[in-house]
Amino acid sequence: MSTHAGNRRRFRRIAFDARTELSQGNHRWPVKLLDLSLKGLLVQRPTPWLGDRNQIFSVDIHLSEETEIRMDVQLTHEEHDQLGFVCRYISLESVSSLRRLIELNLGDPQELERELGALIET
Repeated sequence: MSTHAGNRRRFRRIAFDARTELSQGNHRWPVKLLDLSLKGLLVQRPTPWLGDRNQIFSVDIHLSEETEIRMDVQLTHEEHDQLGFVCRYISLESVSSLRRLIELNLGDPQELERELGALIET
């Protein structure tokens, strides 16, 4: 079993819709966010798609006028017009916002703590 497959099982994905922008160098793509986890995200592949899978991307997820989640991510899979990314860097402010969002959607503080523990192990 690959590490990626193991991570998919440990981190519960939540379906979430928010204004999201993916960028790499001078390229910027508005994308449809399909789901989000503590470890990464899944988006609908934009058209045209010119991303370089070997380079890091930035993603901005706008939760409100005042709150956004910003991550540096790496493309891990591309299938069925969807792009899956794993988080490589997230600021403390963004991880706090992401944690709160996932906590609200999971509805179980113990499950969130298990996922945070798994995140620290990886």
